[in-house]
Amino acid sequence: MKRIHLSVLTFLIIGLLACGPQTQNKTAEELENGWLLLNESSYSIQYPENWELDKSGKMGLSLILLTNLSSEQDQFRDNVNLLIQDLRGQDINLDKYVEISEGQIKTLINNSNIIESNRLNENGSEFQKIIYTGDLGVYKLKFEQYYWIKNEKAYVLTLTCELDQFEIYKVTGEKILNSFRLK
Repeated sequence: MKRIHLSVLTFLIIGLLACGPQTQNKTAEELENGWLLLNESSYSIQYPENWELDKSGKMGLSLILLTNLSSEQDQFRDNVNLLIQDLRGQDINLDKYVEISEGQIKTLINNSNIIESNRLNENGSEFQKIIYTGDLGVYKLKFEQYYWIKNEKAYVLTLTCELDQFEIYKVTGEKILNSFRLK
């Protein structure tokens, strides 16, 4: 259980990573619509070519897709990130993972508020969608997360935005989230 706690905490604090410069790894193929396709062995995801891809593995993340800073005063790069967590031998299904994650959101994120938590089934894949707000350091953030469990691994895909920027990035962010496919 402690192992899950640490990994869930990792994706909750990822917003802090978005504050600094990142490095881009060119491993995606260009699509006709101005988007790029990242095709990995266990998943694929599409994203706009003007978002920066970081696959350096920081904080144990498989990827981070970052927006550009909107001004010189902007200190936070809104982002989509993916955490893949090994659950082998822990007998954790999606229901249990959601229960643990929601509990940690409530206890680890200051001023947290879970706005929505729904089970969805799209493209033949069942997942949990959770939207919540909370404070990390000086940042007031809004998160939209999708959780999948497959082959004893948890896949946690998160759109993280400053609260006042969420509506600006929501359409593009959800298009990225919805492009995610497990193999």
